Amino acid sequence: MTKPTLTPAQIEQYHCDGYLILRHFFQAEEVSKLYNIAIEDEVISKNAMSVNDSSGKRSKLSLWYKPGNDIYGLLTRSESLVKAVNYLLDGDAAVCHFHSKLMQKEPKVGGAWEWHQDYGYWYKNEFILPNQMMSVMVAITQANPENGCLQVIKGSHKMGRVEHGFSGEQVGASQRYVDLALKTMDLVYVELEAGDVLFFHSNLLHRSEANLSDKARWSLISCYNRASNIGYNASTASISSITPIDLVPDEALLTWHTAGLSEEVADFLVKEADIALK
Repeated sequence: MTKPTLTPAQIEQYHCDGYLILRHFFQAEEVSKLYNIAIEDEVISKNAMSVNDSSGKRSKLSLWYKPGNDIYGLLTRSESLVKAVNYLLDGDAAVCHFHSKLMQKEPKVGGAWEWHQDYGYWYKNEFILPNQMMSVMVAITQANPENGCLQVIKGSHKMGRVEHGFSGEQVGASQRYVDLALKTMDLVYVELEAGDVLFFHSNLLHRSEANLSDKARWSLISCYNRASNIGYNASTASISSITPIDLVPDEALLTWHTAGLSEEVADFLVKEADIALK
């Protein structure tokens, strides 16, 4: 099955709104394979970090830098996905993988994520070109308001970087500027089906509420960067952020022998070493 190719109208929409959804980008068989490996991945579980929101509710995430030949790496390195990222990012240097994270919002207990920009975190890594950075969310399960789907403020990436401070164990955007943005910009609940992909700008304001439903919400978020955009205060593990991606064909996700992450290859982030949380 051929993956959808971005049209000029979709590229323009991304730059106007700060985000773009591509429906059914991954087949049901691809998503099922990803989910079945993820839920049994002991390396993912071992390296999962708990992050509390301002109310004390907890979300779990596992974050790693180096994309390998595991199921997640084949997805983030897949030709059509990286090609779409290349169309959307400013600049013309090679596309690189900054990091990926598996987000696990368990039923009834999965916490909220406060309003923030991803660049609000990455600013401390001293990347200076936010237009050359973006996040790509692959829905592994359905995401809706009941289980805490992503909310975005449409067009808020045009505000530039907003001041951030701590909210619980998270880094949150200035509520004053969030409130000002909502006076003139639309709040959008990003509802996704498994296999849908959301591309969003590093300065797009977004949040998610706690998962109060009886169903888990899982997603894989991969963050991309241009090789020319150096993180001057990035950890040695994130050398991947300036290393061009070694592309794999789209069909690799189904046809190559794959398993979960290798702890030796992945270079997991340790919570205590996260520069953004200091």
